[in-house]
Amino acid sequence: MRLHRLDLTAFGPFGGSQSVDFGELSAAGLFLLHGPTGAGKTSVLDAVCYALYGSVPGARQGGSGQGLGLRSDHAEPGTRTEVVLELTVAGRRLEVTRQPPHERPKKRGRPGTTVEKAHSGLREYDAVAGAWKDLSRSHQEIGEEITQLLGMSREQFCQVVLLPQGDFARFLRADAEARGRLLGRLFDTQRFAEVEKRLAERRRTTEARVREGDSALLADAHRMQQVAGDAMELPELAPGEPGLAESVLAAAAVARSTSRELLTHAHCGRLAAESGQAAAERTLTDVRELDRLQGRFGQAQERARLLQERAGAHREAQTRMERGRKAEAVAPTLELREAADAEHARASARAAHARALLPEGFTDSSAAGLAAAARRAAEELGGLESARRGERRLADLAAELTGLDRQERDDEEVLAETEAWLAGWDATRVGLQARIEAAQEAATRAEQLDGRREPAQKRLAAARRRDELARDLEASRQQALTSGEQAQTARAHWLDLKEQRLNGIAAELAATLTDGEACAVCGALEHPAPARKDAGHIDREAEEQALAASRRADERHAQGERALGAVREELAAAAAEAGDTQTDRLAAEAQEVEWTYAQARRDASALHPAREELRQAEQEHERRTAAQREAEVRAASRVGHRERLEAERAALEEELTLARGAAESVAARAVQLEEQAARLTEAADTARVADESAERLKAADGRLDEAAFRAGFDTPQAAAGALLDDTAHRELQRRLDAWQSEEAAVRAVLAQPDTVAAAQRPPADVTAAERSAAAAAERLRAAASAQDAAARRCTELDQLSARAESGVRRLAPLRDEYDRVARLAGLTAGTSADNERKMRLEAYVLAARLEQVAAAASVRLQRMSSGRYTLVHSDDRAGRGRSGLGLHVVDAWTGRERDTATLSGGETFFASLALALGLADVVTDEAGGVRLDTLFIDEGFGSLDDQTLDEVLDVLDSLRERDRSVGIVSHVADLRRRIHAQLEVVKGRSGSAVRQRGYRPSGRRGSGEE
Repeated sequence: MRLHRLDLTAFGPFGGSQSVDFGELSAAGLFLLHGPTGAGKTSVLDAVCYALYGSVPGARQGGSGQGLGLRSDHAEPGTRTEVVLELTVAGRRLEVTRQPPHERPKKRGRPGTTVEKAHSGLREYDAVAGAWKDLSRSHQEIGEEITQLLGMSREQFCQVVLLPQGDFARFLRADAEARGRLLGRLFDTQRFAEVEKRLAERRRTTEARVREGDSALLADAHRMQQVAGDAMELPELAPGEPGLAESVLAAAAVARSTSRELLTHAHCGRLAAESGQAAAERTLTDVRELDRLQGRFGQAQERARLLQERAGAHREAQTRMERGRKAEAVAPTLELREAADAEHARASARAAHARALLPEGFTDSSAAGLAAAARRAAEELGGLESARRGERRLADLAAELTGLDRQERDDEEVLAETEAWLAGWDATRVGLQARIEAAQEAATRAEQLDGRREPAQKRLAAARRRDELARDLEASRQQALTSGEQAQTARAHWLDLKEQRLNGIAAELAATLTDGEACAVCGALEHPAPARKDAGHIDREAEEQALAASRRADERHAQGERALGAVREELAAAAAEAGDTQTDRLAAEAQEVEWTYAQARRDASALHPAREELRQAEQEHERRTAAQREAEVRAASRVGHRERLEAERAALEEELTLARGAAESVAARAVQLEEQAARLTEAADTARVADESAERLKAADGRLDEAAFRAGFDTPQAAAGALLDDTAHRELQRRLDAWQSEEAAVRAVLAQPDTVAAAQRPPADVTAAERSAAAAAERLRAAASAQDAAARRCTELDQLSARAESGVRRLAPLRDEYDRVARLAGLTAGTSADNERKMRLEAYVLAARLEQVAAAASVRLQRMSSGRYTLVHSDDRAGRGRSGLGLHVVDAWTGRERDTATLSGGETFFASLALALGLADVVTDEAGGVRLDTLFIDEGFGSLDDQTLDEVLDVLDSLRERDRSVGIVSHVADLRRRIHAQLEVVKGRSGSAVRQRGYRPSGRRGSGEE
């Protein structure tokens, strides 16, 4: 696979469109990808992976689950995010286009946004036709085509083509499990792990089924014993002991026959109890009926006595109801008279109030005289309308003249202020330009210092972590030793208990002996002196508890060992990253960088305010110059306008003097006439209404007197007093109806023959009858419960016996299957005694792959280390762990083999680089031999000295012999002088951009000069 061209648009930190010509960079064989932190170096590699697989590498893919996270924050809303990659793979030149989902504003100015779907495209160059042809636009088809051509998944591609040095450095220091996880992802050995998992699951399943069968049989036996009670005796038995099935089945047969005899006896007792309960219920029913009739007769007599006491009140209510019905005929006339009286009172009050507001001459005038005076006032008011308009115009002229005076004063102030401000303009502009230049220089310093901050902070954090882990190492080591001693103690205790139980095992076997049955050990039918359990006998439960405690202690010790290994691994990683420099010195260096950077940032922060202040000052200069010109023009035009206004004001004042008379103004005179006309009109109207209401009141009094006489009342007041409102009428009618209903009900009860006959009998004793019935019902419930219990006992014993017989038949083949599966599972999991190295099946396959990787890596490692180091695979077990994935380094200078975790920082780097390149070769062969002509190597060159760096670059440069090109991603400044082909990523406020410098064929690599 060879990359040719990469085009980015609105991707990651790149706000606009950028293009990378990998063909020009690959011509040198070795090229450098560099730039400040956060500029977007990794985003270039992300774009390559996204174009091929539709997602970005590693943890960065979480933010772009739907593609929206790939979009640049610097891009314009209408610009679509796009990645186009041109490459050659398997002899075919392809072009892959990817567009993630795009969120854009809705069209036609509508509020909100809409998300456009993702688009993909795949084209192939036809050399014969000299043109590109489309292959597919389906995202799924493109992914399958690319994966098939490369022969690698996305994880393998990111591990083989985008070589992450940090991952391989951790691989060198990792334990067998961590190495197994990485190699398992690359070489797809999941199927072997699935075999182990399936066998382990099947072993657990069959073991559980066997234990379940034993436990179910014993549980059925105890359940039968609980159901049968004293009818069944069961000896003490445990799962797996001989004679369990026979003892359970025999005891179940005895319990079933005894339970059936008890069921027959309970059935006879229930029949007798049912007869007694029926007789008691009939007697109780008769007594309750007699008690009900006697109580009803007594209640009727009491109600008759109460009716006799309330007879007088009933007659008075009837009389009141009759007078209320007669008064209802007078009610309409009475309401009309009250309404007329209220209306006359209101009209008289309004007329008196209106006359009180009139002058003295109109107090006694009639309604007609008041209306004539109102008409005369309105006619005089109409003649003042023209004078009122002139008065308003005079006020407008005065205000306009005042405004001219104010404008003249304002223009004089503007001219004076503008002349003073313009005098100091040149000095102000020069000062602001000087501030802008100083802030620009500070911004340049801040950008240079920003690249030094993150490395300093990383080394400081690593140094602090190194110091902290050094303190934690001794505590973890002591904890591991303590847990190991506890594990040994627990194991020794378990072995002691096991030995004691074996010594007393004869007593356990003797507990199962029965006279007449053969002994399981010697076969004898007689047992004259069986062994007895002594006071300190150790049973199986105590031994299993001790075994469980021993296993828990072993697990705690294993956890402590893993924790100690993790601390050692983290300490080595932190020491490799921090180096040997003291933490205080690193903190001082980082603080000095931060302080210098902060000072430069503070100085640079004045750039925008200074530019803004200069822009505002220039705008103020333009505004003041324009204001000066406008003020001069307005002053010239005001002279003629003022003369015209003065002449018009003199003419209006002469006209208004004649119109307003004695009033202060024409408007005041108009107000007086308006108020006088309104009051006269209102007084005339209220006087007329009062006269009309008096006539209606007089007519209503005559009609009321006539209606009261016809209804039989002496006066209208007597008729009004006899009236009943709705509430009183309903209440009175309710009392009369209730009296009649109660009287009829009492007569009906006292006339019933059965009630009269019951009253002549002695009082009924309901309590005694209820006690007798309750006792009979309790006897019946007890008998029924006894019968039901006996029936359930028989049913449950039948079911449990049948289930126990079925379990006995099913258990034998299950135990054979468990033994066979357990042997296979132990062998593949590495726990069987037949597996001497304790190597799992998946680890066995991965060990072969690791051996290939170590051999391929050693070829390059020997060259990088001048023949000193070689990587070898080891099958030895590490401590109590399993073997198969050990990785050691052989030092030719000492002739000894040691763990890869002991390598220094620089040695770890080129060892991990060799391992990465070797792994790339093995995975490439595993993928079908697809050539990888373009590789990328991540950071890590800063830990190498000059000589080692030359040797590493020689190895990388030798890849050109296989027509490969290698891209190095690094901050190391020395690499910029050694490698001429470079791709620089530059960041800015509007997004990042790429600058490319191609290969100069005059030399293989730079000689240290630009």
